[in-house]
Amino acid sequence: MATGARIIGLAKLQKKLNAMPQIAKEEIKKALEQSADEIVELAKNLVPEDTGELRESIGWTYGKVPRGAMTLGKVFASKLATDLTITIYAGNSEAYYARFVEFGTQKMSARPYFYPSYRANKKKAQSRIRRSITRAAKKAAAL
Repeated sequence: MATGARIIGLAKLQKKLNAMPQIAKEEIKKALEQSADEIVELAKNLVPEDTGELRESIGWTYGKVPRGAMTLGKVFASKLATDLTITIYAGNSEAYYARFVEFGTQKMSARPYFYPSYRANKKKAQSRIRRSITRAAKKAAAL
């Protein structure tokens, strides 16, 4: 009766497993950025253009939003991985009225631009992130 087992190729497997997190992070970041770009582009197309300041203030970042901006939403791969979270924002010191346009006021009806854009791209973003994880696993396996 055998008392021990020998695994052939363990070092190679360990190398692939160690590379997986970094490869996955790179692939997921690409997917997040592409998804954020699509959401921002559609939001810019949907926002009413008076002076154009609000349209120009819409963007995304990995860090904190610019001063005076309103956080519109987040695109993330995991609630635990804060470095894989993109924040989409609108407004700045000149376009302080971003929330008034999106949600309306007592005297002004809402003209939503972000949430329709987010809803239109949400499933595509989720699918893109899932595919990026699969792609990362395949790249790690090919090492």
